[in-house]
Amino acid sequence: MENILYAPWRDEYVTNEKIEGCVFCYISSHIDEDEKLHVLHRAKNCFIVMNKYPYTPGHFMIIPNMHTDKLEELPAETWLEISVLAQKCVRLLKEGFGAKGVNIGMNLGGAAGAGIAEHIHMHLVPRWERDTNFITSIAQTRVYSTDFEKIYKKLKSLIPKYI
Repeated sequence: MENILYAPWRDEYVTNEKIEGCVFCYISSHIDEDEKLHVLHRAKNCFIVMNKYPYTPGHFMIIPNMHTDKLEELPAETWLEISVLAQKCVRLLKEGFGAKGVNIGMNLGGAAGAGIAEHIHMHLVPRWERDTNFITSIAQTRVYSTDFEKIYKKLKSLIPKYI
């Protein structure tokens, strides 16, 4: 028996134009496209952007403007800015977005699981009690329970209060 999971809102991801080169460098240098690219915030050395393929609603990333795949070569000023933003973003996700927990992580290199290994980035994934189910384990499928654009607008509205 074949199971079909319909997700029409993901059509845009499949049919949308592809960015040539490093997608994070493109986002970093195209400030005029922040809403289209789902940028939540820009700081001096990095930016915060929604994950286009989220694990849970509200999953976003903090990304340095500097193109590098080596955390060990990132300037201390940039790493400190990312760290300060991560603390503020955890508060935003817990207090403003209602997350009961937050996973923070960096996959450094393809061998570590990085989908975009050439440009380091930090994931912040909001979590709730019982937010996982069997479908992820047995069907390699994620169920995204709400509209991506709605979540982007909600998080964007929280930025002035928390960042």
